[in-house]
Amino acid sequence: MAYEHILVDVEDGVAILTLNRPEKLNAMNRKLGEELHNAVKQAEADETIGCIVITGAGERAFSAGGDINEQLSDDAKFSDDQLDAMRDRKRSYEISACSKPTIGMMNGLAYGGAAVLASSLDMRVGCEGCKFRFLAAAYGRINSTWTLPNQVGWPVAKELLFTARIVGAEEAYRIGLLNHLVPRAQLRAKTMELAKMIAANHRGAVMGVKALMLQQMAQNLEEQFNAEQEYARHVMRGAKAKDAFPEFITRKGLTT
Repeated sequence: MAYEHILVDVEDGVAILTLNRPEKLNAMNRKLGEELHNAVKQAEADETIGCIVITGAGERAFSAGGDINEQLSDDAKFSDDQLDAMRDRKRSYEISACSKPTIGMMNGLAYGGAAVLASSLDMRVGCEGCKFRFLAAAYGRINSTWTLPNQVGWPVAKELLFTARIVGAEEAYRIGLLNHLVPRAQLRAKTMELAKMIAANHRGAVMGVKALMLQQMAQNLEEQFNAEQEYARHVMRGAKAKDAFPEFITRKGLTT
């Protein structure tokens, strides 16, 4: 499917979705938001895709956040109820809850709504030019309360959400907002290395791990253990040795 503001590429089982409004620092208007949501859902439904990477066009920005020009125009035209209906915020949740692993390839700044998007992904790989800013408290809005604490823990999340300050690449890596921090020249290679490793693993097992981790966030240890056992018995029974280790078995001449 052709998009206006999203580029889609597929490489070795990895879908790469690029926010493509570089002249606007990839600002997220309604059209881009709809297209990104659609592209993620398409990749999620594609059995050949094992991992989804989201990045921004150019070197300055992953995304500068919401498109303020569009927001100003909308504020003048529509009521609050109409605006709420137009801005389908559940799309952010559905991207976060995507059954397949998602990686943010953080090529530049991620402010406001883009920081929300980045923090809703499973992991992030960044370079020296990336930085985050969770801006909502600075302009009278609330967001990221359901995404950021899961990435960096409550005390750090509270600081970043209360202050709305800029978080540079080194700090983002130190607090766990970035899984990896590499030079810009190595950003794509490192991200794709990680994504292809994920995509090459057993699809059902990887998706099962993600499903269980999302399900278990509010459970105690015993509930988490029981949920894993139930999944292994009734959803995806573990592979037999001959299916899990065929190369080793062949190499060692083992028989069943």
